[in-house]
Amino acid sequence: MRTLPAAVAPVLVGIGASWQPETPPLWNRAALCLAVALALQIGANLANDYSDGVRGSDQRRDGPPRLVGSGAAKAGAVRAAAFSCFAAGAAAGLGLVWATGQWWLIVVGAAAIAAAWFYTGGSRPYGYRGLGEVGVFIFFGPVPVLGTCYTQHLTVTWQAAVGSVGVGLLASAILMANNLRDAVPDKAAGKLTLAVKLGGSRARALYSWEMWLALLAGAVCAIGRPRVLVVLLMAVPAARLTSAVGAGARGAELVRVLTRTGQVELGYSILLALSLAHLGLFND
Repeated sequence: MRTLPAAVAPVLVGIGASWQPETPPLWNRAALCLAVALALQIGANLANDYSDGVRGSDQRRDGPPRLVGSGAAKAGAVRAAAFSCFAAGAAAGLGLVWATGQWWLIVVGAAAIAAAWFYTGGSRPYGYRGLGEVGVFIFFGPVPVLGTCYTQHLTVTWQAAVGSVGVGLLASAILMANNLRDAVPDKAAGKLTLAVKLGGSRARALYSWEMWLALLAGAVCAIGRPRVLVVLLMAVPAARLTSAVGAGARGAELVRVLTRTGQVELGYSILLALSLAHLGLFND
C-alpha cells in the first residue's frame, strides 16, 4: 500500500497535462490507464516478494514482513498472484490499444511487464545490480505520464514531459528510502542495490537530490502558467523528509519516510494535475 501512490501519480499528471478547453478527458481511457498502472504495481510488488523470498534475501530486513520470506504464503501462490495481476494489466492495456487504435503500445506494455518481473526475477535481476532506481524512474515516470497523456488525444505536451521527470524522481526517491532501510541485509544477501553501491552518505544525498529536482521540474512546468507553482507547497514536507534522511534516519524511521515520500508524490501529482488542467480552479 505504501507504494501505490507511485502508480496513481503518473496517471493523474498525464490526465491533467492533456486537459484543454477543447479536449476534455476521455474518462474511459483514463480508467484503463489507471487499471494498467495499479495492476502492474501490485504485480511488481508480488513478483518482488516471490523472487526475493525464493532467493533468501528477505530473511533479515527492517521493513514489514513479506509473504514468502516470512512463510505466510507459499512461493507458488505468490508467483501466481503476480502473474494474475500482470494478466489483468495486459487485458486493460489491450482495451486501451483497441480504444486508441495504436497497436505499437503493445510493445510498451510488454516492456513494462518485463521490467516489473526482471527487477528481482530471472537469473540476472537488474535490481540486484544497482539499476532499480533507473527502472522505476522510467516506468513510473515518463512511460505512464506520457502514455496517459498520449492515449487521451494522441498527442503529448511539453508540460507532460517535464512533469514526468518530477514524478519519476519522486518514485525513485520512494525506492531509495526502501533500499536505504534494507542496505545492510541486502549487502549481506548479495543484493547490490544503488544504496548499497553508493554507501550511506551518498545514497542519502541522492534521495535529497531526487526530491528537490522533482520540485524544480514542477516549477519549470509553471513557465507560461504561473498557477503551477502551487506544487511548491510540497517543499515543506520535502524539507522535513530530506532533513530526516540526511540526519541518518534508520529502520522504522525510514519506513515512515517511505510512506511520507509516497504521500508527497501523490500530493505533488494532484497539485500538478489540477493546475495544468483547465478547470477554472486557478487563475494565472
